[in-house]
Order: sequence, then structure tokens, then C-alpha cells
Amino acid sequence: MNAEYDLFVIGAGMAGITAANRCASHGWNVGIVDTLPYGGTCALRGCDPKKILRRGAEVIDDARLMQGKGVDQNGLTLDWPALMQHKHGFTDDVPDAMESRLKRNNGSTFHGDARFVGPHDLEINGDTHTAARFLIATGARPRPLEFSGHELLIDSTEFLNLEALPAKIVFVGGGFVSFEFAHIAARAGVDCVIIDHGKRPLRAFDPDLVDLLVHRSNQVGIQVHHSSSVSGVTRTATGFHVAVEQNGVASIIDTNLVVHGAGRVPNFDGLDLAAADIAHGPQGIDVFEHLQSRSNPSVYAAGDAANTPGERLTPVAVFEGKVAASNMIKGTETVPDYAGVPSTVFTIPELNRVGMLEHEAARDGREISVRYHDTSGWYSNYRVGENTAATKVIVDSKTDLILGAHLLGPGYSEVINTFGLAIKLGLTTRQLKSVTATYPSVGSDLGSML
Repeated sequence: MNAEYDLFVIGAGMAGITAANRCASHGWNVGIVDTLPYGGTCALRGCDPKKILRRGAEVIDDARLMQGKGVDQNGLTLDWPALMQHKHGFTDDVPDAMESRLKRNNGSTFHGDARFVGPHDLEINGDTHTAARFLIATGARPRPLEFSGHELLIDSTEFLNLEALPAKIVFVGGGFVSFEFAHIAARAGVDCVIIDHGKRPLRAFDPDLVDLLVHRSNQVGIQVHHSSSVSGVTRTATGFHVAVEQNGVASIIDTNLVVHGAGRVPNFDGLDLAAADIAHGPQGIDVFEHLQSRSNPSVYAAGDAANTPGERLTPVAVFEGKVAASNMIKGTETVPDYAGVPSTVFTIPELNRVGMLEHEAARDGREISVRYHDTSGWYSNYRVGENTAATKVIVDSKTDLILGAHLLGPGYSEVINTFGLAIKLGLTTRQLKSVTATYPSVGSDLGSML
């Protein structure tokens, strides 16, 4: 068709930027727009800044674990403003760097609110642009909450920009955000409470390891309230009252700050998808397996905006962006490969998963071997003083293939990548155990985990 752009990308996070650069480098006329600075949640408001702040918490925790073992941690404190400045040293340069690369590839960059005004027409700040194709990669936003006073909560973006930490924080929801932020804040001396409506938080992870993590959280002063719900939040002279119901019993928690950690939903605010006949639901845009919209063939979606089997993770968004771009350029219908994608909760210690949970493998009718180890006494953890660590590997007894791996311990976010590679490439435990690792390293424990 006669269009101003070959492709217009909505959302300048990792999925959108990846696809825009790839298509632009193939000579396409590409436009991209975002209401926020370029870079997306991960680089600016999520994974990267979070882990920079976590580094300060790690140092504090490492010193405490080595107290009486040769390290005197007296006087060691976490300087939050200085740590926040260190974070800004990374994040502040990201938007310009991202936009500059797009421009070097001859992409046209826009800032502002975008909305569809037709199947091939997008309005940005009052100007209409026509494109032959669109990629929607608008990411996610905090899930709407229904209790009174929900507007008093801050979200993850605001937490990652706090100029100072208060004495007490309540986190609503028992997922990644609440646990990761609570583990950071607790090492800075904050009294943290997590309110989770389920019987066990972090439900996507191995329940035995989650129980260990909850116990470790309690050890550092994080209270986890199970089977609880927030019925309201009210402002007080010193902070907030959080009204909580647990098994029919009401109580009030007095706190200085309340943080939204109750999940996220696809972000389509203001896009008017109906104007372009783009079918969507609570999980995102309705797409075929190759990421093309079922209702409007000119539209593709990737990352948190797309309803796919992929986990809501940055690496998944990146490879979905690559696949969507390749399919558009080549006119193919390649399906993303989601096998062997690991995920990590960056608590201290960190909780990891790749592949099936134990009950999923059993439900699938597999004959399985479950290899569980309490690794808290293993050399790698003894060396750093960690007293909470365990691994569980699910193996198909007939084929010797790894179906799932679940790890809780320091440095295990690196080890989980090897398990992910094994699942993706179909490596057996015999093959993995045949590898000679550098010693002593955390990675050298892999053979013993099997």
C-alpha cells in the first residue's frame, strides 16, 4: 500500500527497539513512538536499576553473613542517596543512547501519546501517520486495584526513584516486585511487610524453595502475611493505615509507605485498538503463534503487549521482537521458541526456575526422578556464610533429559542459565555431568545438583 512508513512501532522498550532497529537496518522506513523516555521498563524502571540497588543490599548482607568469620561489619551502612546516584549514572544515559541508535539506522523517533484512528492510521500529538504495518510493544502497567485508597500507593517506578527510604514499608502483593524490593529495603534497616492474598507467594516457583525463601525473609525482618487482603488504605499524620483482612480477622498496619506489587497488565491506555480492529483481552493482543494479529493482519505484537505462551520477561520480549521483525521482513510465519527460558527473583539469596515444576511434570504423565539437595552446607555456600540454599532438578527417568530446574542460593542465577541451555538443546544429565568445570566455583556444583 502507499504508506508513509513501512513499519510503525508503538513502544520504545526492548521489544520495540529491537524490531525497529532490525527493520530499519534492512532499509525500511520505520517510525517509533513512546510516551516515556526510550529504553522501556527493564533498562529504566525495572531489571537494571533494581539490580544496581540490590548490589548495595548484597554488600550489607555479605558482611553480616561473615560476622564472626573474619569480617567486622560494625559501622557498615547503606547510603541510599549515594546508591540512587549510582543508579542514575546508568539509567540517565539510556534514553539518548537508544534514540541515537535508531536515528543512525534512519528511524524516525516520536514522543507523545499515540492512538489508532484507522486500520493503517496512527495519531500522535494531533498528527496522523500512515503505515503498512504496526508493531505494538507497549509493555505493561500496574494492575488496577479496587480497594479504597489505592491511589495512595506508589508503583515500582516511584520506588526505584525514592530519594530516601522510610522506616516502614508495606508491599501489596506477593510477587517479584514485593520480594525483590523488600529484600533491598530490609538490608537498609527498613521494617518491611508483604501482604499476599494466597497461601504461598511466588506461585510460579517451586513451593519447597519458596518456603525456604519466606523463612530467610523472616530472618532479615520481612514479615510475609499469607491469605491476606488489603481492604483499604488511609492517610495519617505520619504515613498510612493499611486495613488488612486475614481469614476473616481485620487488623491495621501502621506504615510510612505502601508499594503496589500486585502484578501488571498489558498497557493499552489511550491506544483505541478498536479503531484499528485489533482484538485483545486481559492477557494482551490476540495473536497467532507467529505474533501477527488475528483480526488485523497489518499488526504484530511482542513482549508484555502480546498474548503468547512466553513469560513476561525482558529476554522473551527481545526475542519476540526479533521474530516479529524477521516475519515481517521475510513474509514468514516463524514461531518463537520458548523452551529453556529461565526466570529469577533477585532476592538475597536469589530464587530461580527453568522448565517444569514438579507437579507439572507429574501431571504430564512423565516418569520422573526428583533430585533435591539442601546445599546450605556445600562449600560454595559455606564460603560466603549463607545458611539457606537448596536445589531441585526434575529429570525424565526414561530419557535422562532435564524437565525442570529450581535453585535457591547465592550465584544460582548464573547456574540456572546452564540448565536452560540443557533444556533448549536437549542435553542429558549424563552429558552435563561429563563437563569439567573450573574449581572452586558455584558452577562446579552443577554436577552434584544432578
